[in-house]
Amino acid sequence: MNHSSVDFEKPIGYYAASVQELIVIDDVLSAMVGVEGRYILIKTVHGKTDDVTFHVDPSMDLALQELAKRIFPLCRSFLLINQFVESRSQFQNGLVNHAFSAALRALLLDYQAMVAQLEHQFRLGRLSLQGLWFYCQPMMGSMQALSIVIQKAASNNFSGSAVLNLLQSQAKAMAGDNAVRLLLEKMTQCASNAYMSILERWVYEGVIDDPYGEFFIAENKSFQKESLTQDYDAKYWGQRYSLKDGIPSFLANIAQPILTTGKYLNVMRECGHNVQVPQSENSKLMSSGSNHHYLECIKAAYNFASRELLNLIKEKYDLMGKLRSIKHYLLLDQGDFLVHFMDIARDELAKKPDEVSVEKLQSLLDLALRTTAAAADPLHEGVTCVVERSSLLKRSSTFKDLELSQRSSGDNDLEEPVSITSLETFSLSYKVQWPLSIVLSRKALTKYQLIFRFLFHCKHVERQLCGAWQVHQGVKALNTRGTALSRSSLLCRSMLKFINSLLHYLTFEVIEPNWHVMHDRLQSANSIDEVIQHHDFFLDKCLRECLLLLPELLKKVQKLESMCLQYAAATQWLISSSIVLHNPDEPTESSTKAKQRKSGQVLKSTTRNVAVTESILKFEKEFNAELQSLGSMLSSSSQAEPYLAHLAQLILGVKSEQNGF
Repeated sequence: MNHSSVDFEKPIGYYAASVQELIVIDDVLSAMVGVEGRYILIKTVHGKTDDVTFHVDPSMDLALQELAKRIFPLCRSFLLINQFVESRSQFQNGLVNHAFSAALRALLLDYQAMVAQLEHQFRLGRLSLQGLWFYCQPMMGSMQALSIVIQKAASNNFSGSAVLNLLQSQAKAMAGDNAVRLLLEKMTQCASNAYMSILERWVYEGVIDDPYGEFFIAENKSFQKESLTQDYDAKYWGQRYSLKDGIPSFLANIAQPILTTGKYLNVMRECGHNVQVPQSENSKLMSSGSNHHYLECIKAAYNFASRELLNLIKEKYDLMGKLRSIKHYLLLDQGDFLVHFMDIARDELAKKPDEVSVEKLQSLLDLALRTTAAAADPLHEGVTCVVERSSLLKRSSTFKDLELSQRSSGDNDLEEPVSITSLETFSLSYKVQWPLSIVLSRKALTKYQLIFRFLFHCKHVERQLCGAWQVHQGVKALNTRGTALSRSSLLCRSMLKFINSLLHYLTFEVIEPNWHVMHDRLQSANSIDEVIQHHDFFLDKCLRECLLLLPELLKKVQKLESMCLQYAAATQWLISSSIVLHNPDEPTESSTKAKQRKSGQVLKSTTRNVAVTESILKFEKEFNAELQSLGSMLSSSSQAEPYLAHLAQLILGVKSEQNGF
């Protein structure tokens, strides 16, 4: 067409229809690549969502106007896509946007090549407006679909997984148009390659290489692994790495294993264990269409990381050995060291908590460990002393509060005993190094310590009562029948049976069976998370069944223990007030006189020990009432907590046996 023969100052309607068509084709071809023509104007509307409108000379032939307007959506799509590519090609918009823009740029090059071919045909005089409309048809739907995607992405400022989800949902929406669906799937594949490279480094190396924050796993560097051994409420394992919002839909069902895989690889790297998931030629992660090969690769990586970490912790760091060692010392599985320790540390433990020397207790504990069977255990050096500042009842209450939420220390106003001693606040702890601190965290050790303190105090009560029983046995040769001492001996036996029944329940009915269940489960565990779960379940079950999470019952048991200790402390006074024992320094009397003297002592004592008798009767009455009360509480609670039924039977059995004397 000879442009010089056309005067563009005149309205297009001035020309004949055949000339108008040539002008319109030329303008439309220009509009298709974003260039304004003489009679077709392009207006860009800027706002939250940029838009493009086209204006034609109103004098244009109506039929030509109609045909041109049919092609305008394609022109508009090109302009919007081109604008998106230009604005999103910088890396600061994220790797996914960058990859998506690169794919769009390649598509636009194909489109521009098509326009160039059409223009060539036009120059040769072989292209009509109707023919142009026909040739544009194949690209119309694809470009339209892509323009919808990029408008949504631009208006919402999408990046990363949001772009992938948008592309994928749009591809599903276009299921009826196979060509458009395939194009969108190809775009999804191109855009996801950048994302999958981030994912590859995470599941194969445990490294987050995410410079623009697009990955769905976040790393919080403020959580340090050291907090596991120091902070009761340490969030390291649960929150050092966590899932963010906006997980790509094709990874949604496997997001948790992906998170866990990288976490496990990280732990091994923190241990200095150089590990990388073995990769084959087929291990490159691709999310193409219905091919779910990437899911198999991720599962294989998860299984490898899980197995490697579990073997590392079990074999190199001897998890089971550490757990058995903690059972020996904190759950009193081997009690000989404790007997020796309680003997040599008796004076120190009798002091108030703020007066006791923890260093001295530690040296006495080390001595007890080195001079008993514990010396053969190479792990005994991890045992350390702790003197708490609160009673067991208050500590267990605080523990329950911590399980629900972190409460301020002022919220717990349980009354402390007035004269609390270190015997009641003494505890053992255990030195745990990374990575075992993942399982044996500060929280887990706190649970062990609660159980230890309860067992330790029960053992102390048992020792005091045994001492009282030995004193009674020492005067057994005397004729005490019918006296207060006879009654006192029966009460001492009843108390001993109570504390022995309680210890039997705690050790053989609660700790041992639950330990064996946990031990078997740990042998078959497939991951460190399963190990943590089984270990926590064991501790929580022991705490509950040992009454440590049932404050009313624990308070009742402690009251009974307190009465036992008061009685044991009063035994020497009861005996000495009842009988004046023979002084070995006095000359030995004849056996006949001795018998008469002993008989006289007993007869004499019966006339002066009214106060002793009253004291014993008072102890007996209060102990029996509290024991019966505990039995009733256990029986009523056993509906909700079935394991208490057996303890109730043991306790009530003690009561009925005592009544039988």
